[in-house]
Amino acid sequence: MPRGNRLSGDGGIFHLTQRCHNQSFLLKFARDRDAYRSKLREHLQRCDVALLDYCLTSNHVHLLVDAEAPEQLGELMRAVAGEFARAYNRRKQRKNAYWGDNYHATLIESGESLWRCLVYIELNMVRCGVVSHPREWRWVGYPEIMGVRTRYRLIDLERLCWRMRLDCLEDLQLNLEASLAEAIAKGQVKRKSYWTEALAVGSSRFVEKIEPLILSRRATERVEADSKLWVLKESPICYGPKRQ
Repeated sequence: MPRGNRLSGDGGIFHLTQRCHNQSFLLKFARDRDAYRSKLREHLQRCDVALLDYCLTSNHVHLLVDAEAPEQLGELMRAVAGEFARAYNRRKQRKNAYWGDNYHATLIESGESLWRCLVYIELNMVRCGVVSHPREWRWVGYPEIMGVRTRYRLIDLERLCWRMRLDCLEDLQLNLEASLAEAIAKGQVKRKSYWTEALAVGSSRFVEKIEPLILSRRATERVEADSKLWVLKESPICYGPKRQ
């Protein structure tokens, strides 16, 4: 079951990830990434979910969204992923599964934690060595945030500034440029699994507050993953009897 449906109570900010079947490069062509983005834009206009950032790679997608209720995530992802996969299979005359599994949703605290998550998403294609800066990749939020891509925009820039606790778009643009430049210069682009595998990421107080709301069949644990950044994750499954 998608993680987004396992949170009781209100919604919030979620980092959604979904991978192609067997991690195959089914999104390797620009035509397909454009088609996915168009389908995403179509359904964002139909639901009460705001897109704050995104990155479409060759074998998976990252979506940073703000939703009033967790159920809205499932509606959005089922519609976008399902319709896109069916159209792709018809065009390619294939019958195999397109997506490897259901999407994963990580709840993100607004403010500083959200900022660090956004920078992490923006650096995805730098991380895998495809580009040296997000400006070189068309299928990421950077061009929209910086005002380069204005037609058929997906990101709700007003909501993004509000969630970042910034007064204006210019502040967002300046801070993003500075954060990206610093991370690239210092080589701080490595993968951090908690952004895509954890149940929630934020301050200690935020994670402690969220933990009782997670509807998980497994035990959960809180750990400090980075400087002032806490992670709520499911405890690993132990197989067999414990060794003495």
